[in-house]
Amino acid sequence: MKLRHLSALAVIVFSAFFSVNAQEKQVLFSVEDTPVYASEFERVYKKNLELVKDESQKDIDNYLDLFIKYKLKVAEAKALGLDQKPAYLREFEGYKKQLSANFLSNNEVTENLVKEAYERLKHEINARHILVKIDENAPEDQQKLAQEEIEKLRGRVIDEGFEAVKKDIHNGRTLFAEELGYFTAFRMVYNFETAAYNTEVGKWSQPFQTQFGYHIVQVNDKRENRGEITVAHIMLTDKDTNTESAEERINDIYKRIKQGEDFEALANQFSEDKSSSNKGGRLNTFSSGQLSSEIFEDKAFGLENTGEITEPFKSEFGYHIVKLIDKKGLNSFKEMEAELKAKVKKDSRSVVINNSRFKKLKEKYKVKDNPEALRYFTSILNEDYYQRSWNTPENFEGNKVLFTMNDQKVTYKDFAEFLYNTQRRRQARQPFDKLVASNYKDFLESKLTQYQENNLEFENEEYAQILNEYRDGLLLFDLMESKVWNAAREDSIGLENYYKQHQEKYFFDTRADAVIASSANKKDIKKVAKMLENNESIEAIKKQINSEKAISVSFIKDTVTTSHQALPKDFNMQKGVSKVFKHNDAYSVVKVNTVLPKTQKTFEEAKGKVISDFQEYKEKMWLDELSKKYKVKVNQDVLKQVKKDLN
Repeated sequence: MKLRHLSALAVIVFSAFFSVNAQEKQVLFSVEDTPVYASEFERVYKKNLELVKDESQKDIDNYLDLFIKYKLKVAEAKALGLDQKPAYLREFEGYKKQLSANFLSNNEVTENLVKEAYERLKHEINARHILVKIDENAPEDQQKLAQEEIEKLRGRVIDEGFEAVKKDIHNGRTLFAEELGYFTAFRMVYNFETAAYNTEVGKWSQPFQTQFGYHIVQVNDKRENRGEITVAHIMLTDKDTNTESAEERINDIYKRIKQGEDFEALANQFSEDKSSSNKGGRLNTFSSGQLSSEIFEDKAFGLENTGEITEPFKSEFGYHIVKLIDKKGLNSFKEMEAELKAKVKKDSRSVVINNSRFKKLKEKYKVKDNPEALRYFTSILNEDYYQRSWNTPENFEGNKVLFTMNDQKVTYKDFAEFLYNTQRRRQARQPFDKLVASNYKDFLESKLTQYQENNLEFENEEYAQILNEYRDGLLLFDLMESKVWNAAREDSIGLENYYKQHQEKYFFDTRADAVIASSANKKDIKKVAKMLENNESIEAIKKQINSEKAISVSFIKDTVTTSHQALPKDFNMQKGVSKVFKHNDAYSVVKVNTVLPKTQKTFEEAKGKVISDFQEYKEKMWLDELSKKYKVKVNQDVLKQVKKDLN
């Protein structure tokens, strides 16, 4: 989905749902002559209740006020004709097609494929294969030769062994003999995966076909899936403002852990992964292949016992120490079902789903194949088709009915136009009866899909609700962009005036150029405090307190605010050496070299926040105008009942 689509959806806090038999519902309020029904408001309120962070919005009266404002924007967008803009219509149609794909699947077949995929995910397979590469649309005589070749190679590899055959035949163009390593479900095309999982360890499969050609596969090994793991880590990046390198610092931290200091406390103090440092370094649970660092996964899965840690190592992201929190096998089917369903729909398994779906659609929409019509089209095709110059004959019977879908007729002319267009595609030469049959299948599938898409809004209420939600969301995105966001960004004079009128809102907090020392030992940190008071350098302090075998104190030298992770919230930014304090399960002391007081931001320094605030101001003024432009009438009796229902 495009980022624009996501932005459009984010605009809608109060998205309208499709109303069935709307005339029978109670009107909660109206905008001019457009009614808004109580059932719609209740649905939207319940849907968004868990998403709302502002407690005031959970109040029904406040929520109604926001919902009315949403409806005012929709009314204005339509009044401005934004719903008729070609760009809007194109984007909406694109989303509609994308959304409909999620509702057109054969659920029964999908469920079976999901269950099968889960069973396969329980194991990882190590395999090798031999491939005779050939286009899946190649002529039958070439297909037959390829089949014969793979059958011969199967006999040879059983008799001679894989390495001997590989050395003799592998050319990387038409013949392949390859080691594939370990894989599991969804890593290979479905036909290949199926052959591999149905072959015993040590055995060669029977020949089978994929879109790449004809294969045989041998399973070398089969092992249990490594499952899921939860770890914590301490990470330091190479971008280091300290006098020590990141590698030196991570080794120091490792020594402190081995000395018995708390891993989580050290992660709180030093880890530069901001998403996990405040959680003691804990990462979300992951499985093999889920992270973008193979070395990190291998180091993590190499841990066996809870609490065990790795030695420091380097990944693509920096230096790490990893601690095992939990390790378990593959998630249950229930936990993985939604994820597997999404993968099945995108995988080559979708061919199985589509074939089943179109069979059902033919029955649902009462489509009957017309063999007479196919014979007729076979008779009027000629070599011109492969020269891309074919056209229908003068006596073409274009008005005859090819088939019907419920009450919709599809004619010979419709299929002829399809054939005329497909001749532009490069197609393997084949007998005309097969060519017609293949193109007819594609044509029928496209017509059935289009027919179902056109009627889906009337057949599936959930689809209709989501579609209507997006329809208004995209409309409001365009409206807000033109009336508020762009207007605020481009109004340079208005921005500067707003900044001048609200300068007190834009400033830098008090900051300090400071050295922060921490240790698990209070006596050591007291020694450090005295040495800092005597203006001794960090290196001199380390040399005296630390040793090669034991790291007793670590330092951070940076420009910090009171929100820094190594400082308590009530830390007093005062020049000099602080008292020793306990924070993040460690003892610390801070030497403040220079205090940078709270200072006013210039317009350029505050511009991003000024634009955001100015946009909010512009939107408020604009909404005041809309409330005067459109008459809103609330039915108090219905509102009273709505409150009773929701409470």
